[in-house]
Amino acid sequence: MADAAETVKKTVEQTTAKAKAQAESIQAAGAKAFREGVDKSVASLTELNAHGKKNLEAVVESAAAAQKGVEALSQETLAFSKKSWEDGVAAAQSISQARSVQELVELQTSWAKSAAEAYLAQFGKATEIFTASVKDSFKPINERVTASVESFQAAR
Repeated sequence: MADAAETVKKTVEQTTAKAKAQAESIQAAGAKAFREGVDKSVASLTELNAHGKKNLEAVVESAAAAQKGVEALSQETLAFSKKSWEDGVAAAQSISQARSVQELVELQTSWAKSAAEAYLAQFGKATEIFTASVKDSFKPINERVTASVESFQAAR
């Protein structure tokens, strides 16, 4: 009976040792998986933060380009308004010195024609400035969208 008790004791010790080894192995594997998960999460958050920073930089660059376009358009409009006013004053002085109704109509028609041509030319310039401004202001955002799409496609 002492042999049987000794055998049971030995079996319990061996089983306990195996169970303890398996538990430690499972715990180590779990800790490793958790650590890898945390590392991947931190890497993903870092990458997401980098993308967010680049996106913010693109928005700031876009806003700066838009502001530059607005300034150019404002300067062009101000210069046109000033010239238009000066031309109008000169035309009024010229028209006021007309010697006949026919000369008055000719001067007024000439001024109206030149004013309309100047307006159409100015409108073309303003359209070019506006188009360039929109293109320049959307460029950084379009680049970020393209980069994000490429990133998502590469992740697949």
